Amino acid sequence: MEIFGVAAPYLRKPERERIAAQNKPFDAKTACYVADPKMEYVKGKIRSHDSSSVTVETEDGRVVTVKPDDIRPMNPPKFDKIEDMAMLTHLHEPAVLFNLKDRYAAWMIYTYSGLFCVTVNPYKWLPVYNPEVVAGYRGKKRQEVPPHIFSISDNAYQFMLTDRENQSILITGESGAGKTVNTKRVIQYFATIASFGDPSKKKELPSGKIQGTLEDQIIQANPLLEAFGNAKTVRNDNSSRFGKFIRIHFGTKGKLASADIETYLLEKSRVTFQLPAERSYHIFYQILSNKKPELIEMTLLTTNPYDYPFISQGEITVLSINDTEELMATDSAIDILGFNFEEKTGIYKLTGAVMHHGNMKFKQKQREEQAEPDGTEVADKVAYLMGLNSADLLKALCYPRVKVGNEFVTKGQTVQQMNSLEQLCINFTNEKLQQFFNHHMFVLEQEEYKKEGIEWEFIDFGMDLAACIELIEKPMGIFSILEEECMFPKATDASFKNKLHDQHLGKNSNFQKPKPCKGKAEAHFSLVHYAGTVDYNISGWLEKNKDPLNDTVVQLYQKAALKLLSQLFASYASAEGAMDHHLVLHQLRCNGVLEGIRICRKGFPSRILYGDFKQRYRILNASAIPEGQFIDSKKASEKLLSSIDVDHAQYKFGYTKVFFKAGLLGLLEEMRDERLAVLMTRLQAVSRGYVTRLKFKEMTQKRESIFIIQYNIRSFMNVKNWPWMKLFFKIKPLLRSAEAEKEMQTMKEEFFKLKEEFAKSEARRKELEEKMVVLVQEKNDLYLQIQAERENLSDAEERCEGLIKSKIHLEAKMKEFCERLEEEEEINAEITARRRKLEDECSELKKDIDDLELTIVKVEKEKHASENKVKNLTEELATLEETLLKLTKENKALQEVHQQTLDDLQAEEDKVNMLTKVKVKLEQQVDNLEGTLEQEKKIRADLERAKRKLEGDFKMSQEAIMDLENERLQMDERLKK
Repeated sequence: MEIFGVAAPYLRKPERERIAAQNKPFDAKTACYVADPKMEYVKGKIRSHDSSSVTVETEDGRVVTVKPDDIRPMNPPKFDKIEDMAMLTHLHEPAVLFNLKDRYAAWMIYTYSGLFCVTVNPYKWLPVYNPEVVAGYRGKKRQEVPPHIFSISDNAYQFMLTDRENQSILITGESGAGKTVNTKRVIQYFATIASFGDPSKKKELPSGKIQGTLEDQIIQANPLLEAFGNAKTVRNDNSSRFGKFIRIHFGTKGKLASADIETYLLEKSRVTFQLPAERSYHIFYQILSNKKPELIEMTLLTTNPYDYPFISQGEITVLSINDTEELMATDSAIDILGFNFEEKTGIYKLTGAVMHHGNMKFKQKQREEQAEPDGTEVADKVAYLMGLNSADLLKALCYPRVKVGNEFVTKGQTVQQMNSLEQLCINFTNEKLQQFFNHHMFVLEQEEYKKEGIEWEFIDFGMDLAACIELIEKPMGIFSILEEECMFPKATDASFKNKLHDQHLGKNSNFQKPKPCKGKAEAHFSLVHYAGTVDYNISGWLEKNKDPLNDTVVQLYQKAALKLLSQLFASYASAEGAMDHHLVLHQLRCNGVLEGIRICRKGFPSRILYGDFKQRYRILNASAIPEGQFIDSKKASEKLLSSIDVDHAQYKFGYTKVFFKAGLLGLLEEMRDERLAVLMTRLQAVSRGYVTRLKFKEMTQKRESIFIIQYNIRSFMNVKNWPWMKLFFKIKPLLRSAEAEKEMQTMKEEFFKLKEEFAKSEARRKELEEKMVVLVQEKNDLYLQIQAERENLSDAEERCEGLIKSKIHLEAKMKEFCERLEEEEEINAEITARRRKLEDECSELKKDIDDLELTIVKVEKEKHASENKVKNLTEELATLEETLLKLTKENKALQEVHQQTLDDLQAEEDKVNMLTKVKVKLEQQVDNLEGTLEQEKKIRADLERAKRKLEGDFKMSQEAIMDLENERLQMDERLKK
């Protein structure tokens, strides 16, 4: 812990305190937590109990009698201030609550909760983000260091480097929980450990921009976003009034490459309205702080915020924020991010124009329902700052051309005392986000177990939020009814309320009738959100939803000459060290912390591919995997794990991965580190032994030389005083003079001979030196070639591993496509059978049509015959008019026959019309069936083409793998040579 410096006491409790906690007296049978109406839970000791009640003495001396269900067992003292709450023996709400409370009291604000890291806002500065803390967490495993946002960040960074997969960090919580601060710390960590170049250097660009290094730009993006997107609220002095999605991109070697930030859901209504205890966005007050007087002059402003109604409806100063210092930070951030002078000036001018907008006044035109400007002085300032013509601006504001459509903006403000449409939209967004989070953490996690073939009983954690979301957004939901009511000209808030109650009250459990509450605005309905029940007042909803955007003004602004770039908080009072039990438990329930711990303990949060597991952990027992023969990665992993001394119930084998319960993978990492330590120790021992033996051999030779020298000196000392020795010393020089001439002659001869040999050796030496230079050059070239080959080999191995993974992926995909193909073939067979059946039916229908056509022809002939008959009878009637009296009976009979014939003719005509309609309908059915048949043929052809393409891709992948294997073998042979 020394590496963390002054931050150590804020990260982990001292060893002495941990030992003292273990030695505390503790009775597991009597120590408990008891439910309390004021504090949610308090500590106590059981004094007596029976089947229906328990008597408990609380730590403040009260004696209470409660039901057995209101009692929760207490964990032993060794679990006090535990760093990972998933390790608690008894997991329940009070255990989690008091662990967080005890750690918070010691200013240890970070705590692991299974898959999560929970942080409690300390509302004060703590030295846990210093450079030495960043260095202390770099490259460390989660279990090696105390809980911290830096540990989460480093694990994500290391997983990105090893797995080559994108990593995400989701920071969630209520307003004031510390999301903004922790986001800044994550960015700070990445910028520190993965930066390149010297961060102190800034480059001067030709255009006059001073641009910082990439890590500076990433860090400085936050102050600029906070200036324009953060404001003081009731709970938080620096509350982010927008959401942001940050992507940081790294190169192949883990260095920072780029970053981008997406913003959304900015609270636009805060620009024009603030509550009495709140403030607008920081940038307005920073400019008016007069730290840079040139900005006041540039934007035509005064230094008094009360001169501008848009920003002075609430507070204008915040004790915890120094606007002058923040202005300098914002100005510096604009420079570091690379904005030139023109862009920077445009930012400040546009901000000033927004403040001036609030001073524009309008009056009603005489005898007209039309507004007109009450003076143009302010409009001239706004137009000047925005690069517009003031006349065009006033015309666009007073005489807008409104486009009728479905695009609306919602104006107003979020009022906590009276939740309106804006708060419903915000809560709906939070509901959708929480649903996505729950689905990812609880549903997808369990679905992957099923997909991998692991025996798992699906656990419902009761976190499904679909009912509330559907109540708001589905057809005949709240938004749908609101849109419908806006279409009716005589609709009112009362009719909207009645329709909501008629549609949902008593039919949907998430829609409730609010309880009347004194001192608060009237509520018209209540919704049960995941975070609790919220009352809503619908006054003005129809007007807000029908308020259209003035497209004329928007288009005018777009043509302007000014070009711009178009977690848990402890208590409401924000007091240091104080904790509100109700509030913390509410947030724990809403964020699914307990559910996360449970699924972490029951499930398998760690998983690794078989190939990666075999490669990384083979060192634990290399003999379990036979050398020289190919063995499937899954079988190798099974053999390896079965040979290791671990709890075999703590892991499961899936189809492509091996899954581990919480903590087992960390244990394997520790075993691997121990094994590596043993191997390194052996290697060091062998190396040191070899070096020591060399030294010992050299010492032995020195010792023998010393013995020989000592023996000769002792012998000389014994004989040097003998008389004969003295005579020998006198005669020996005389003998040398005679021999000296001979030696001189011999030495001259040897000198000339040595001179010749020296000349030859010198020439030989020069020749060898030249050869040596050539050989050294060749050696360097070969070394460079070997280095290049090694790099190529590592690249080839990486590509080979990637191809193997892609092969596995393609095989799984191929299998999936084969299954789909079989299903499609079955469907195709069914369609073919249906087609044949339909063809038979079509042939029968065609026969019926032919018969009907023959009948129609026959009827038409009868019709013509009847018409001819009528014509003949008419002619006979004309010729027999004179004899009418005589032929009355015959005429009457003929009239009856004529009438009957007309009736028959009408009936036949109706029949012909009906048959014609039947014929047309049958022809349409035949055309539809033929179109369906052609579509099914086309689908089958597409599936066959996809099958052939997949088979070709699979064959090409196999060939590429074979080529890489051959290339690797050739490189191995070349390296061996």
